[in-house]
Amino acid sequence: MASTTLRKTLRSRGHRVLIGVLVAARKAAGLNQREFADRLKRPRSFVGRIEAGERRVDVVEFIELARVLEVDPSQLFAKVLD
Repeated sequence: MASTTLRKTLRSRGHRVLIGVLVAARKAAGLNQREFADRLKRPRSFVGRIEAGERRVDVVEFIELARVLEVDPSQLFAKVLD
């Protein structure tokens, strides 16, 4: 059976696009990092590390982030794919 190796995605082009979409959605919601973190019930550093490209976002987290921003997760993800 052939093995498949996944590339590291942290700071990849796709990761930067994802971050850009999340930052734009946060700003469109009129939130700064602290306000967003408060709504997530997380420290501001959680949001800061994501936005700085230091932390990956898994699918479950992406859905949570989108819902807190009051954006449909599938519509937000579609922007990542564009």
